[in-house]
Amino acid sequence: MSSTEITQISIAGLKIGITGLKAAIAAAQEMTGATEEEISQFLFNTLKGKNYIPSSAAGEYRQAFLREYKKARGEPVVEERRGLSIKVLGPGCASCRQMEQQVMAVVAELGLPADIEHVTDLKEIARLGVVSTPALMINDELKAMGHAPSKDKLKQLLLAANPEGKG
Repeated sequence: MSSTEITQISIAGLKIGITGLKAAIAAAQEMTGATEEEISQFLFNTLKGKNYIPSSAAGEYRQAFLREYKKARGEPVVEERRGLSIKVLGPGCASCRQMEQQVMAVVAELGLPADIEHVTDLKEIARLGVVSTPALMINDELKAMGHAPSKDKLKQLLLAANPEGKG
């Protein structure tokens, strides 16, 4: 596994690219009997030399690194979220691209904070339980499959899922 591999993780509500995270996690998994604090500190010390980490955000980075470590081990984790997490699922066909554009337009119209991702990898789509595309996930819940929701239905779904209240 290359230490130059970049992995995107969420830190303080922002997607940040981290160099060498997978290799550091693999090394941390060899630390049998280590506490979460020791693992968190090991990951931080290992990664700070390869990544810019502002000193004011060191605690948030430590938490994020530990969260990614736990995910790699298959442990349940609470994902950090600010705003909506929206996934448009589909191989990139016209219907999928149209739904992605519609989602972006409605999010902008409502003024909602959102992280919008278009997942085109068929293995990842299947792993998420989707058998028919286009599909839409909001905050990791499948909201539509095999069709794109109407603009009004999309507004309803987004407003209902918005953790910060109405737009």
